[in-house]
Formats: sequence, C-alpha cells, structure tokens
Amino acid sequence: MIPYVDLKAQYHSIKAEIDAAIAAVLESSQFALGPEVAEFEKEFAAYCANRETVGVNSGTSALHLALLAAGVGPGDEVVTTPFTFVATVAAIQYVGATPVYVDIDPESYNLDPGRLESALTSKTKAIIPVHLYGQPADMTPLLDIARSRGIVVIEDAAQAHGAEYKGQRTGSLADLACFSFYPGKNLGAYGEGGAVVTANPEFAKTIRLLRSWGESRRYYHDLPGFNYRMEGLQGAILRVKLRHLERWTEARRANAALYDLLLKDSGVVTPREMPYARHVYHVYAIRTPHRYALAEALTAAGIQYGIHYPIPVHLQRAYRDSRYGEGDFPVAERIAGEVLSLPMYPELQRSQIEQVCEVVRQQVSAQALRV
Repeated sequence: MIPYVDLKAQYHSIKAEIDAAIAAVLESSQFALGPEVAEFEKEFAAYCANRETVGVNSGTSALHLALLAAGVGPGDEVVTTPFTFVATVAAIQYVGATPVYVDIDPESYNLDPGRLESALTSKTKAIIPVHLYGQPADMTPLLDIARSRGIVVIEDAAQAHGAEYKGQRTGSLADLACFSFYPGKNLGAYGEGGAVVTANPEFAKTIRLLRSWGESRRYYHDLPGFNYRMEGLQGAILRVKLRHLERWTEARRANAALYDLLLKDSGVVTPREMPYARHVYHVYAIRTPHRYALAEALTAAGIQYGIHYPIPVHLQRAYRDSRYGEGDFPVAERIAGEVLSLPMYPELQRSQIEQVCEVVRQQVSAQALRV
C-alpha cells in the first residue's frame, strides 16, 4: 500500500532527536506552555522573518484569537474564500462576525483579488486570504486594496509553512498570520497545535493574554480569555521538526516536480506554481471530471488519496447562508468537484510516485475510451 501521508516514516527518520526532546519535557514536567514553547516561539518567528510568534493549541484557535486581537466582532464582516477548510469560516463566526465570500482564481485556487473590491462594504473589518495547498495567495493587490481602506489582513497559512510570496515568507506578509501544526501538516506536532505570527507587539500581547484565560499574572484576569495554551511536549517536538523543515520542503518540491513530469499530457490538470510563489505542496491536488472513477482505481491499486475539499463552505449544511446558494461561486464549485489529492510527503519514493502516476494515466486513458 502507498499511504497518503506516512507520519511513521518521518518519526523514524528523526527518532533519536524526538525521543530526547520528549524525555527532557517529561523530566522538567513543564507540560503547559513552559520553556520549550517559548523557545519554539522565538525560532518560528525567526523562520517566518517576523517579530512575534504566540503558540496556541490549534490552527482554529490561532484564527479565533487573531480576529479578536484585531478587534473583529459582532456587526463586522470578514472577507474570505469559500474554497477552504471550514475552520477559516468557523473562526469568523466564533467572534460573531459575518463571513463574506469571494470566488477563487482558476489557476492558483486562492482568493481572486480581482473580485475583492466588489465584496467590500463599510462593515468589512478584515480579509483572510487562505494560502491553499501550500501556495500563497496573490498578496500585493489584496494588500493594496486593504491598506487603502484600513482593513486588517490575516493570513490563513495553516497549509503553507515555509511558502514564499515574491521571496518573502508566509507569516510575514500581512498584519497577522495563523498556522496549524496538526500532525499531517508540513510542520506537524504529535497532537494538536497552532500559532499566530505578527510584527505588532500589541496584537501579540493581547493574544498571549487570551490564550491563557486573560491572565496578566496568576489569578489576575485582565480579559475574558480561553484555555488555548500550547503544550510543552508539542513545543519541544516542533523545535526538533523545525530544524528539518527546509529539507522536507525541498523533498516535497522535488516530488511535485516528478509528478508534474510523469503526469504531463496525461489528461489530468496538475497544480500550477504561480510565478510569484514558492509552493510547498502540503497537498498535491490534480483535477479531473472523473474524480470518483480515479479514486476507485487508486483504491483498487492500494493507493490512498484525499479530496481537499469536495464541497465549498457556502454549500456545507452547517454553514449554509441565505445570502449564498449553488452557482454563486462557479470557479470554487467547479474545482471542488474535480480535485483529488495524490500521496505527498517528504519520504515518498520515486518508485511510489511512478506507480501512482501509472494508475492515473491508465485510468484516464480507459475513461477516455469509454467516453
């Protein structure tokens, strides 16, 4: 079997470092925040070429606290993309704000800045571009529009650790940036984890308060806060893994290049790395109108796959909104109906990629004959 992600292979490649880091935390018994989290915050801020990182317990919590720190609340509107994991929109609803959607660019699959201005109103308080699949959104035109109107921009960089836009790292492109360290991410914890990265010391101060019950010191609560602390164990694990992230990223990019080569002229649409981007391929998503036939062929061959994401947020039952319906975001809806994610992780072998591509080519050819 070829797994979609092989977390065990990655663990075994750094087992000695990980085991030592975990043992040190167990010995120190600093399990909630603590020195390992503090050191990870410094190291990740430096990696993102930014000033402050605040570690939290998930990427969703990072988005929630970033919105609160930016002053977003009831009566405000937040513009984002309908083609994302639902956490992006859930966080907007957590603060009582209203999500407003903008359709996506058909090549990058990210929020289309050419459609942005028509979605803005006097109530727009923030914009959340999502760096989907590991490729940054087109930030320059988006930021120009936001700056001219005094709108806060929050990067949803949950899938884009180490990605770059015009040579600048995600995490340093906007007012705030939110990362997830869910285990399957390019930089993944061994459990849940997340972080907010910012150059604004006031935002960072507020988020540090909010993540730990609003305490300025023990039992002195300055703000109504949350239990969103990062665990000490996760901080230690992430410190180890951060040292390997660039090597892993280059392996992902090499795997993507091989997929591109072997799937050229195969009949599927492969990802396009935009000219302004360094894509880090958290997901390698191809497109085909015969997705489920291909999925069946992959399963029969013992190859795991993913679908990110089959239903845009505005059509999800839990997030349906009377303002939006089927057909309102045709690009997002079409692409959501065609994407399929092939196995992608640094330890993926050339022979495995060749096997995956052979199944894809055979199935697409067979489908063409049936049509």
